[in-house]
Order: sequence, then structure tokens, then C-alpha cells
Amino acid sequence: MRLAMSLRASLTAALVAASTAALAQPAPDQLRLTCNRTDIDERSYDLTTAAQAANLLEPRHSFWDRFIINEHLGALDDLNRDARRLAERAREADPRNLMAHSILARQYLIFGWMRRAEQTWRLVLDNGGAVAWTATLYDVDYKSHFLMAFDRERLRIYRAGQFASTIPRRLGYAKFPGPDEVRFYEASAGCPDPSVVPVADVPWEQVREIKAGNWVLWFKLSRPVTVVSDRRKKKSLREIKVNLHGETGHVEILASPNPDWDPREDDEHERWTNVRGIGLGPYDYQHRVREMIVRVADPEGRIRLTSSSRGAGW
Repeated sequence: MRLAMSLRASLTAALVAASTAALAQPAPDQLRLTCNRTDIDERSYDLTTAAQAANLLEPRHSFWDRFIINEHLGALDDLNRDARRLAERAREADPRNLMAHSILARQYLIFGWMRRAEQTWRLVLDNGGAVAWTATLYDVDYKSHFLMAFDRERLRIYRAGQFASTIPRRLGYAKFPGPDEVRFYEASAGCPDPSVVPVADVPWEQVREIKAGNWVLWFKLSRPVTVVSDRRKKKSLREIKVNLHGETGHVEILASPNPDWDPREDDEHERWTNVRGIGLGPYDYQHRVREMIVRVADPEGRIRLTSSSRGAGW
């Protein structure tokens, strides 16, 4: 009897202690997130910068893999999953790390987890943060990388080179900088250095329409902005045609049956005729991104929404 009472008392004390600890933890909507490196747990910080860089730069296929149709889809999926796992570990290590939440807001949206994505977007934006993507702006310089940051008030565009001492290139095309370029990975995790002036700063009031296509989003503006790339390409834009990195298209093979094919005499490759491949963009991804942006930044529904038809075009 005494043993049972003792065990019951111990269990009650443990439950009280656990409940007290749980109450001491701030609810997600009460968290005060920070970009300040000195206020973030070191392990959590590294998981959102150096570890994310290593994941992004990790080789995921051989030279010959690039000749296998749609092989790139698995590699990109691995990259996105690892980015999410690293950010979730960073969030566990320090829930105050704004970069962890910002990366997760982006990654959850890439995976189409809309409810979880919206909760995380709102948490980031409520704390004055932004959700960021590396991007290609085709009308400015398709060989350079930009960074686009979305917050509740505006979208900002930066050159990748504003956050790195050098941008490596191959055949003229920009590559991502190494893990030592910490400012770049802070910026791509939603914490761009506030002393860096964006090349374009567009309040949402100046965005009159967002058009979703197969490969890009168009942000149509009420007044033009001038954007300059790291290669000094300069363009005045009334609409920003942007590919936000994170999803990619696939090749769909179309073929017609060969009416003269005889399985007893002909090889398998002669079974089809007029074989051709069509590149199809991540149409659903563009719509998910646009939907989230207007949901959190344009609750009044002021921004007009249009779409291209699903297919191979922009």
C-alpha cells in the first residue's frame, strides 16, 4: 500500500513538473523570433546556414544521370526533404531562430502542405520576418541569381552578389556560393542583412496583378522598377517574370502506336512512332506560391489573379 501511494505521488509530481514545463514554453503564436546570431543557439544557427549550404551544394547525380529522362526530379526532391529536416532540427534546437521557421514556411509550401505552410508563414511575418527564395529573373539576366524576400508589406529583390564576396560561375551561369558565405545563406533563410539595400523594393499596393504560369510567376506593377544583375545587366520592368527556385518541370514522352509493328519480327523500340518529348513546368507549384502570398499579404483581395493554361509555355 505504501509503495503504491509512493509511486502514485511520484507520478503525480512528474505530471505536475511536465505540465509546468509545458506551460513555461511559449505557444507558437507567442514566440518572439530573431535573426540576431548572438541570440540564437549555435547549433540551431549552423543548421540554418552552413548545413543548408552543404545540402544545397551536395552532388546528387553523376554526369551520365543527366541523360536519364526525369532523373533530376528525385535529386531535387531529396534536396527539398533534407532542407526541411535540417530546418526542423534547427527549430527544435532553438524555437526562436527565425531562419528555421522561414525555411520551413518555404519548404512546406513546396511540398504542398498548405495548412502547415500558412501557420508558419504567419508566424514569420508576425515577427517582422520574410520568406525568401533564390530566383531567376529571365527578363533581366537569366545567367544570374537573385534573391526575393516576401513579407507582409512588400516584396524585395536583391542581387545574390550583395551577400557574397564572389559568385562562382560555370559557362557564364551563376552557381551558389560556398558554406563560408554565411550572409548569403542568412539572406536565403529570410534574414537578409538590413544594411543591404534591395535593388527593388515593391510595396504590395504597387502590385496590381499576379499571373501564374507553368514555369514562372508574373508580378504586374502599377509603376516600373529598375533591376540590375550581378553581371550589370539592367532592365526597367512593369512586370517581374520570376522563377522561384524550389520546384522544376518534367519531360513527358508522347508517342503514337506503330500500326505496322509485329512483335514476332520487330524490335521493341519500333513499337512506337513519332516519339517526342515535351517539357512541362510545375504549374501547381506556381499557383500554391501565389495563393499563399495573397492569402497573407493581400487579405482584402485587391490584387488581381490570372493564370496561363497548363502546358509547355511560360
